[in-house]
Parts: sequence; C-alpha cells; structure tokens
Amino acid sequence: MTATTASARPFAKVLVANRGEIACRVIRTLRRLGVASVAVYSDADAGARHVHEADEAVRIGPAPAAQSYLSIPAIVEAARATGAEAVHPGYGFLSENAALARSLADAGIVFVGPGPEALAVMGDKIRAKNHVAGHGVPVIPGVPEPGLTDAELIGRAEGVGYPLLIKPSAGGGGKGMTVVESAADLPGALATARRVATAAFGDGTLLLERLVRAPRHIEVQVLADTRGTTIHLGERECSLQRRHQKVIEEAPSPLFDTEQGPDTRARIGAAACEAARSVGYVGAGTVEFLVSDEAPDDFFFMEMNTRLQVEHPVTEMVTGIDLVEQQLRVAAGEPLALRQEDLRLDGHAIEARVYAEVPARGFLPATGRIEVLDEPAGDRVRVDSSLEPGLAIGSDYDPMLAKCIAWGPTRGEALETLDAALSRYTVLGVETNIEYLRLLLADPDVRAGHLDTTLIERRLDGLAFRTPGEADYAAAALLAAGTAADAVDAAATGPWAADGWRLGAPAARRMSLGGPDGGVVTVAVHAPPAGAADGAGTVRVDVGSERGAPRGAGLERVGQAGVVLTLDGEEHRYSWALAEGPAGESTVHLGEAGWSTALPVLGRAERLERLRAAVHRHEGEAAPEVRTPMPGTVVSVAVDHGQAVEAGQPLVSVEAMKMEHQLVAAFAGTVALHVTPGALVKADQVVATVTPHHEAPQRDAHEGA
Repeated sequence: MTATTASARPFAKVLVANRGEIACRVIRTLRRLGVASVAVYSDADAGARHVHEADEAVRIGPAPAAQSYLSIPAIVEAARATGAEAVHPGYGFLSENAALARSLADAGIVFVGPGPEALAVMGDKIRAKNHVAGHGVPVIPGVPEPGLTDAELIGRAEGVGYPLLIKPSAGGGGKGMTVVESAADLPGALATARRVATAAFGDGTLLLERLVRAPRHIEVQVLADTRGTTIHLGERECSLQRRHQKVIEEAPSPLFDTEQGPDTRARIGAAACEAARSVGYVGAGTVEFLVSDEAPDDFFFMEMNTRLQVEHPVTEMVTGIDLVEQQLRVAAGEPLALRQEDLRLDGHAIEARVYAEVPARGFLPATGRIEVLDEPAGDRVRVDSSLEPGLAIGSDYDPMLAKCIAWGPTRGEALETLDAALSRYTVLGVETNIEYLRLLLADPDVRAGHLDTTLIERRLDGLAFRTPGEADYAAAALLAAGTAADAVDAAATGPWAADGWRLGAPAARRMSLGGPDGGVVTVAVHAPPAGAADGAGTVRVDVGSERGAPRGAGLERVGQAGVVLTLDGEEHRYSWALAEGPAGESTVHLGEAGWSTALPVLGRAERLERLRAAVHRHEGEAAPEVRTPMPGTVVSVAVDHGQAVEAGQPLVSVEAMKMEHQLVAAFAGTVALHVTPGALVKADQVVATVTPHHEAPQRDAHEGA
C-alpha cells in the first residue's frame, strides 16, 4: 500500500479506545493514512502488541475492564491529554456507548461512530425492534417491552411460544443469550441471563423472541455519511456459531447462490439501508437478520450493531474497501465517494476466529505464554492478530487472539486457502481452537454451504480431536533430554547411567510425561549397542511399558523452532518449544498442521499423584473435590456451606474471559465451600468438597492411638 498525502488525512491524531487485534488493525489503517495513533492500556496489557505499535500509549487503569477500558472518564481524559482529535472505539467495550459519544462531544472530540441517538435506539434491542418495525422492516415475534420483571416475562412467554430465546437488551456477541425449550426451564434461565447481562453490560433488561428452527444468521454491512447517503456492501454469512458466538464467517452468503438469490440479496440490502436511515445513521454499521434455511426468501431483523464487526475483513476482501478508513472519513465530515451502483463483489472470503480455548474440554478458556508463533501469510491470506512471541495470555479479557482470513475466486478455493493457512498457523504455549477450526471446515455440510446456527452444536460430539501418540511422546522425551545425540550421551555416561557393575548395554534413561487426560506416559531412551549400524545421533525409544522391543528414533533440528522425528523410518515434523515453569518444572510444546499439545515433564511427586488419580478413575470413583478448570473470578455460589446437594446440582460459577462456567456436584452428598463470591481462583483450585451421604467423616489416622 502507498501512503496518502498529509492533505488527505481525515485527522491528525486518533486515540484507539480498545485492545488486542482490533486495536492493532485500526492502528494499521491510521499508519497508512499518515494519522498519528494513541493506544490505551490497562496494567494487564502494559506489554501488549497494540501498545508498542501505536505512536503513543496511555495507561488508563488496572486490569478489570470496568476500571480501564470501560471507564468513560479515563478514555476522555486520555484523548484530551494527548491532543487526539477523534476516538475510534473498535468493537466491544464502549463501542456502542451513547454516554461516551456525548462525553467526547462535550470535550470537543470526535467519536468515530454514529450519533448518540442512533446508539441509544439501536443499542437497546427492544427499542430497536419496535423502531424498525414502524419503518417496514420485518421483525421476529416476541416480547419487546422493556422493564419487565421475571414474573411478567414468564406470563408473556406463552404468547411467544416455545422454544424461545432470552436475549439481553444491551450488549452483543451472544453474551447471556439462552435457549429455553419449556416453561419449566424459564425461571432459572431468566435468573442466569439477567445476572450475566448485568455483569457484562451493566443492564439486566431482557427480551424474549420466538426461536426460529434451522436459522441462518445473515448480516448486511452498511455505510452512511452526514450528507444523507446510505449504501450497503453486501451480506455476510455468520451461521457457524457456538453458543451464539460466531466462529467462521464469509462473504457473500452461499444461501443466495440460487435463482432467486440476487432478488433476495437486493431486498435484504434495501431493508438494511432503511433500518440505518430510520435513525439517521452515520458511519459503518451492520444490520443482522435471521433467515430461515427452509424459506430463504423470508428474513427478520434481529438487531443493528452500531460499530465495526469482528468479521468486517471478509467484506473488505470482496469489495476492496477499507472500512476503518471509511469510518474515519465519514467522522471527519467527508461525503462517501462510493455509489451503490458502482459496488461489485469480487470472489469469496472466509474468516476463522482463533481463540485461546480448549475445544476438547468444552471450550474452556486457556491461558499461557506464547513460546512459538508462526502466522501464515500470502497474497490471498490476511491475519489480524494481537499475538507476538513472549506475550502472556491471561484471563482478564475475551479469549479471541486473532483472525485468519482467506480469499478465493470461488467459495471452494477460499475454503481450501483458509484450511491451508490454518495448517501453517503455529501458536505454542497456549492452547487454541485451530485444530477445531480445520475439523469444522472439513465438514461436508460446511463445504456444501448447508449452514445454520445449530450445526456446530450438532457436530461437536462427532469431531475427532487428535490426542498425543507414540511419536509425539517420543519427540517430547528426546527434546526434553536435548538432542538425540545428547540423549545417547546422557544414557551412556550421565547421571541416569547404571553403575560400573552393570553388565551389557548402559541403562536406559526414563522420562515420565503427563498426558492431556491426566495420565502418565513413560518413555525409555536407549543408547544403541556398541558397533550397531544405527547412524550417529540415532537412539532407540520405548514409549509406554506395554510395548515390546524399543524402536529406532532420530531427531533433527530444522531452524530455530522446527524438528523432524524419524521413528522406525517414518518422519514426523513439529514446531516445538521447551518452557520452564517458575518452580523449575518443564513442559514440551509440540505443534503440527494446526494441532498442538503441551506435555509436562513430571517429577516423582507429580507422577505419583497422577498415578493415584488414574487408579481412582479406573475404579469409577468420583473425586470429592470440585475444582475449577480455569482461572477466573467466582461470580456466584448457589448453595450454603454444609447443605445437602444432589448429583449435577450447580455449586459455584466461575467467570473468565467473558464466559461463565458452572461447577456442579459429581454425586449426592454434603457440600463444604472453600470460596465466596468475588474470589479470584487459579486453574485446578478446589472450590468445594462434596462428602457422600453414605460416608462417615474420616478420622485422623492417629486418633485414639
């Protein structure tokens, strides 16, 4: 890209009131336009990528978002102190906050977004639905009145019909949205949804909607200037969602690749423009529709997102338009230089969101430190990322790390390009969903474009996640020992060697590795017998005590973070890292074709603890300790200390990275609580203990002796 002239700059300096990959993405356009950028950061983000990519950076508070990224006074003061003429809010946080827009206006600073009135109307889902319905935009049946209590919503639910969907009036991203199948489930679901909405958005107002079966989520990108011009840039397909959170998005939608498609595309685009015009919208926004897969000619308004969307890159790739630049120019008062009749969609683009999470364990958020990073690149590949080597991934914010976007002249070619890019995407040190994304892209219905918002949930149980095998454990053991040649030397002459009285070959060096399932795998590394034909650097390994003769293995380093393991003549190529923990423990990280694993090297105590736990699992005994699988904050405790509980009964809720995880009793018994609401917990921390009803309290082993 070529730099623009100074006279073409919409502003001289812009503050980016966000973090992560969207802050980096906005800064990229500012740099191209020759606009100075100001980053803001919390204490948790002092070393983040967006901080050092900006021209200036301002600390705005401690890690909790409410005291930093959600603090309107802190954002306004940072803009005033740095002389920023405008504030770009990105998405999430304060991006749809009318109070921020008003506060900036009072300070003489431009908000890069719509006016406060449009934010107020469209930011309230109930008000927005009623408003657009009055302008001829089709809406879904539901309960649109604000301010209703749980009892009033329950009373009105029968008129909507089941199944229905609970939606927070404020916020977005699927947070707090809950499907309710029957009247019996509604009271509990309302209580949870209202608590989540209040915590996430500061507003517990809820609405009810009829749930459309086999729905498709289609959204339309709109642009509007201050001169009354409103256009749309085509639609995006966002039906691949998990728990109402988008995972893979594309443009245009394959739903409209039919004989009636062009007409429906024109009608839905016109409806989106009408929704925007009805509130005097200015800037870039997205109007979201629910479309029945069984009747694609029918569509219903869901909501309008008055900001940039996470998935905006797919629209940019098929239109060639930089949406951030358009936002800035419109905010500066420039007229749109685009006309509806001149817009053309070129090819197909697909985006996959990369999250710090563990799909095989119910998509629990993951934390860690980036040990190795290799992000794909190419003419048809774009990566919007917040990652860099050494970056610590904590639990304070949303777990999305990056987005990988691919373009192709056809949808099939775009799919192939995206899959190939993900196969080259290496992130070691924190678990990600990259393998899951590749499995999802390989699904026959995804390939065929037969999508709906429930497809992922239906397919999840059938996804075959890779688990470490013999080659992976062998590679980890050899890497932990050094090179293969180092392992030979260690086995022959190091501290693991047998004493001088041993006859025959030197003793094998044995290493215990922890598996992802909590088990123990022992790898024995044998030096080759004297005079053996094995080449230099070749050893023999025995993975697991049940194997027979050891197998020949060789290890070759490739570059700084690559290695090739040869096991009985078969090659395995990995990216790898050996990470040392604070207590001296080490973990081997391996990655291959988008898959990754972390295999800790176990000391004696850890090995025995895992073996004891394996015995309990083998006997079918559930552990009495209730542990949190992720670090986070205790947001609620559903029982009292000493209370009798039933199997499956919720005990404690822990929130991390905008997700709430309920911890339940494994069996009936009496609960002892070890945490209170507001407590910070670490991964694997015991939050409660359940003593079975039939089990008497344990006496001390020495009591009465």
